[in-house]
Amino acid sequence: MITTRISKLLGIKYPLLQGGMAQIATGKLAGAVSEAGALGIIAAGSADACWLQKEIDTVRNITSKPFGVNVMVISPNIDEIIDLVIKEEIPVITIGAGNPGKYIPRLKESGSKVIPIVASAALARRLARQGVDALIAEGTEAGGHIGETTTMCLVPMVVDAVEIPVIAAGGIADGRGAAAAFALGAEGVQMGTRFICAQESPVHMDYKEKVLQCRDRDTVVCGSSTGHPVRVIKNQFSRLYLSKEREGLEPSELDRMGAGRYPAALQGDVENGSLLCGQCAGLVEKVEPAADIIEDVMETAVKILKGVRNQYV
Repeated sequence: MITTRISKLLGIKYPLLQGGMAQIATGKLAGAVSEAGALGIIAAGSADACWLQKEIDTVRNITSKPFGVNVMVISPNIDEIIDLVIKEEIPVITIGAGNPGKYIPRLKESGSKVIPIVASAALARRLARQGVDALIAEGTEAGGHIGETTTMCLVPMVVDAVEIPVIAAGGIADGRGAAAAFALGAEGVQMGTRFICAQESPVHMDYKEKVLQCRDRDTVVCGSSTGHPVRVIKNQFSRLYLSKEREGLEPSELDRMGAGRYPAALQGDVENGSLLCGQCAGLVEKVEPAADIIEDVMETAVKILKGVRNQYV
């Protein structure tokens, strides 16, 4: 067992969060993760409140344990999503993809634990002053929208910058990564990519197979010129997109080019879709239940940390 301020704060057995992956982190996946003792998170993404309500109900039909909702500030439905999570008294809110500052007071007043996602120590300090409960420091190794700083560098700098607990994210897929995060000062870890291959994940099996086939250099960052870089698995579409980006295609044209590509990937179009995925995909070996993923990660992390203590302390 690893008990930290995060596990105590969130009322969970394991200080492990499942990442808020749009259209992947559904109620079914989040419910399975929470029931297994970690923190399952529904990704609101750009969905409307009606969709999110159904997913919240799904989680509550699976488990009575704490769960969370991930909110994107840039969502066109952000206001109705905030209203809903407050009405539903969601225990934990992770929030990112924009500046969450104006939403923090209402969320805190509702009793939710508020945990923003940050990619810099400066933003971490500013949000800590606003009274958030914890922070997720996400490195550039992550899948989907990313910052520039690696997890290895970002996490200890954020830990040093704030007094509140920090959760490490980006490039963590097994107990070795979790143990390293704890050694850097994190008090929890968040994983996304490995949960793509959970049995409870709604992703098409062809997408899961692409993740399982990945090696260390099989992801690439697209969209840097638009100001919204995204890490994906290399495929026919990513090669075409990057060629147009190098040619200097206008950001608006690049955005149009990418429209609908992520949903296509989720439905199994692994060559023409946008396969969001982290650099740690090469560590994902099989499709398995979420509970088995959690048990493997935490048991391995405990063994490693005990071994380090016995060997060097």
